[in-house]
Amino acid sequence: MRNRLRGHRALCSTAGGGKGSRLSKVSKVSKVSKVTSGGGVGGVGNGVRADATDARILRALAKEPRATVLALAQRLGLSRNTVQARLARLERDGVLRSFEYRIDPAALGYPLTAFVTAEVEQRRLTEVGEALGEIDEVIEVTGISGDMDLLIRVIAADADDLYRVAGRILACPGIVRTRTALAMRELLPFRLSAVLDNLAGQAPRPKGLR
Repeated sequence: MRNRLRGHRALCSTAGGGKGSRLSKVSKVSKVSKVTSGGGVGGVGNGVRADATDARILRALAKEPRATVLALAQRLGLSRNTVQARLARLERDGVLRSFEYRIDPAALGYPLTAFVTAEVEQRRLTEVGEALGEIDEVIEVTGISGDMDLLIRVIAADADDLYRVAGRILACPGIVRTRTALAMRELLPFRLSAVLDNLAGQAPRPKGLR
C-alpha cells in the first residue's frame, strides 16, 4: 500500500503551465459550489446569522434529530408556529444542511478519505467544477487561499481506487497540479455543540470577554 501511495503522490504532484490571475476566495468558492454542492460551502459565510433562539432550536435538534416540531416547541417553551417558521427559514437559508452529511462513507464501501489540493487555471474554474462534479467519489470541493486553489475531499474503496480517483482529478481540464493527503485517523469529529451553547447563552463566557 505504501508503494502504491508513493506512486499516487508522484502522479498528483505533476506540475503544468503557469497560473492565470488569481480570483478572490469568495469568487472561487461561489463558482465551484454552484456545480458541486448547489449552495454554500463549509467555512465560507453566506450572510445568514442565527440568533439565540435559533441556537436553542438547533441545539435541541442536534441532540434529537428525529424530534417533531411539537416536541421541540414543548421542550424549549416556544410556540409551535415559532419553531416551525424558524426551522423553515433556517432550511431555506442553507443553515440546515443535507442529510447526506450524516452518512458514513465507510458504510457504503468507501473506508478511505483523502484531501486533494489543486492548482487551477482561473479562467477554466467553472469547467473544472463541472468536471469534478462528474466524479462520484468527489464529495466536497472548497475554494481556498494560498498557493493552491481548491480543497477536494474524496472517498475511495482502497489504495488502488484512490489512485484511480486521483488520476481522474488530475486529468480534469484546467487542473494544473494536485497534492494528496490520506486521512489516517479522525481525532475530533465535526462539532458545533459548544458554539451553539455559547450562542444560546447556556455556557459561561470565558473570562476577559464581554
